[in-house]
Amino acid sequence: MDTYFDNSDNLLNSHILSTRDNSSLYTLKTTFGLRGRKVTLLIDENPPPGRSENVAALHWREKVFEIGGVKKTVADLRRREGKFFKRTRHWRWTPERKEYELQYDEDKGWKATLNTSIQIAARLLISSRPHLFHFFKKPNPPALHLTKTALEADEVFLILVLIYEEIKRQDRTVCVRILHKEGAGNLPLY
Repeated sequence: MDTYFDNSDNLLNSHILSTRDNSSLYTLKTTFGLRGRKVTLLIDENPPPGRSENVAALHWREKVFEIGGVKKTVADLRRREGKFFKRTRHWRWTPERKEYELQYDEDKGWKATLNTSIQIAARLLISSRPHLFHFFKKPNPPALHLTKTALEADEVFLILVLIYEEIKRQDRTVCVRILHKEGAGNLPLY
């Protein structure tokens, strides 16, 4: 499944559109409160008869994923492996399901792999750096690619995981920029 987001400035309030016919597959809607994000809903634009259009939710404050009415904390779904600079993230919805290893590359975006990085299950491509001629060319919208394997097993889960990881990465990037602008970047590290 090859898709893209129609709102490159705000993934949390956007539509996930098919690259084939530009039809809307999912909609992301996020509510905010005084302390930031509350809930992001993943809404199916073409739900099967008799099913709810709300497919999943991310409860940001509680750090909870909800898929099909089942709630699980991020701590239950994610594990980290490795040393400080070689740390990898592994996500799994249930012990019976496949485990996905997530890696981020500034040029290639997020990649979810199976079988210790051999088989790619999903990709989220984000244009993080402007091109040399960014004044003349509009940046590419964020793209989401899920393989057939991922679609059959964990489509909704992988969409939530990739969005969660990207938003957390953006939050960390903004915090670092703010600290650096305020002069904290000039302080000695102890």
